[in-house]
Amino acid sequence: MRHLLKTTLVGTSILFLTFGGGLAEPKHGISMHGEPALAEGFANFPYVNPDAPKGGAISYGVIGTFDNLNPFILKSMRTTARGVIDTAFGNLVFESLMQRSADEPFTLYPLLASSINTDAERTWVEFQINPDAKWSDGTSVTPEDVIFTYETFTAKGRPPYSKRMDKIAKIEKTGDYGVKFTLNEKSDREFPLILGLTPIIPKHATNAATFDETSMAPLIGSGPYLIGPVTPGERIVYTRNPAYWGKGLPVKKGVDNYDTITVDYFRNETAQFEAFKKGLFDVFPESDPAKWETNFNFPAVTEGKVTKEVFTAGTPANMFGFVFNTRRPIFSDIKVRTALAMLYDFEWTNKNLFSGKYARTGSFWQNSELSALGRPATDAEKALLQPFPDKVSPTVMDGTYRPSETDGSGRDRDVIMKAVTLLKEAGYGVKDSKMVGADSKPLVFEILTANESEEKLALVYQRTLGKVGIDIQIRTVDDAQYQQRRQTWDYDMILATFSASLSPGIEQAGRWGTASKDTEGSFNYAGVADPAIDAMIVAMGKARNREDFVSAVHALDRILISGQFFVPLHHLGEQWLAKWDKVQHPETTPLFGYQLATWWAKP
Repeated sequence: MRHLLKTTLVGTSILFLTFGGGLAEPKHGISMHGEPALAEGFANFPYVNPDAPKGGAISYGVIGTFDNLNPFILKSMRTTARGVIDTAFGNLVFESLMQRSADEPFTLYPLLASSINTDAERTWVEFQINPDAKWSDGTSVTPEDVIFTYETFTAKGRPPYSKRMDKIAKIEKTGDYGVKFTLNEKSDREFPLILGLTPIIPKHATNAATFDETSMAPLIGSGPYLIGPVTPGERIVYTRNPAYWGKGLPVKKGVDNYDTITVDYFRNETAQFEAFKKGLFDVFPESDPAKWETNFNFPAVTEGKVTKEVFTAGTPANMFGFVFNTRRPIFSDIKVRTALAMLYDFEWTNKNLFSGKYARTGSFWQNSELSALGRPATDAEKALLQPFPDKVSPTVMDGTYRPSETDGSGRDRDVIMKAVTLLKEAGYGVKDSKMVGADSKPLVFEILTANESEEKLALVYQRTLGKVGIDIQIRTVDDAQYQQRRQTWDYDMILATFSASLSPGIEQAGRWGTASKDTEGSFNYAGVADPAIDAMIVAMGKARNREDFVSAVHALDRILISGQFFVPLHHLGEQWLAKWDKVQHPETTPLFGYQLATWWAKP
């Protein structure tokens, strides 16, 4: 029998009746796999202090500049003011329909929405907007705002927001507060959650015609803060909205505790750290073991005014490394990329620069069940990879692969000779102490760096490559130029970090998918376009259970490792952060690590 759907309006409520399916009831949350950990009616997230005092101020310090307050447009997307929407500091101005829990792999609970509903196959999803939700000017948030958001992002927005409509057949208002998305064949099981996380903008306060132009005008949002004084390129101040509509929501208990949040911008790491030492801002994340050991010996530390904090997260290690721009002909040959990756001497670098504190990264989901490193492929993985027989190297398939390892001397001849042999197979040879191709042109490329730390790593890499006659240039540029060049693929090689979670999904298409290769502003830094990768991303999205999902991620990890798109560097097993004593935080650290939005000022 054909599946029929009937919609009945009862006041402002909506009941969904299905033939043979019974009553489909709105839910208080949604998970990528399984059910939400928190029951309906939960009081607050388990990793917050629900009694955290409100008031006081916090200042953050970042490197770079900004010339735009609109975070949703391509123009100046890398120089948009931090905090408007922000994974580190919190979404201070704009909010989404649902709020992600930092203590579950991928689970959402109501924010602007009061409930979510979808069918078993997730071919549609409906959100009921909270009748109490308000914009900062007091206007109610409506289904029309949601529809306007998607129309405007599609016409004028930046990736990934501009691509959301590709998976949507239609959006429609249902009742006074309902908005329903009917999805098309391009959608998958993750997409309803992505819709729940999309920031919503106000129709009545947004000029669609000029939306894609940079602006320093204060923005109307629904979030807990208003944009206060702004000094372009230097400082932005956020002030608490005393009339914020959502302060009593379970997802907002113990969150947004400061009256004032300031973000100050600095030209480089040295200026940033000196400002922190003087107390000009309050928290300083550190990832360099040498600096963690030696730099924090200034008077405020010895006096106990600044403390060093160590946090442990339960998520996979991020992938940090040099990225080959395979759009460049010089990096189109996988043998060249493999040889160059072998020539990064992690053991020498770790011992001499970082006191042996780092571990080598080899997988895009290191230290988790999602990593394929050290695991032979299962039958399920082999079935996924069967249509693409040449995409995974034998050692990656059987679990024996490891990144190249040296003796730590800085001159391991065995590793160097293996790399040179590969380069010879790719048509290169040494002539007059230079590595040259069959056309006698030298193997030369540039590493584009953004700061002193990146430059230091590039210099170490330059040292090893020089031993085999490869001449690389290192160019360190200011933040604005760096962001522009990275956004338009104007580089040979850069250093990049890809965050890793226990529920990877749509972001993988933005990093590796064919459709993102030539999309300006995407995160496909390596310029990858591969049907095998596309197929694994699709398999991840279609997985109905955790076992199938893990198999799909393993298969993707194997292809990415085998493709040699990154020269993987290193990772820490902990999060390090120094803070001034006026800032306090909850005792519990969630799965995703410390959450600055849950911290508060000492009364």
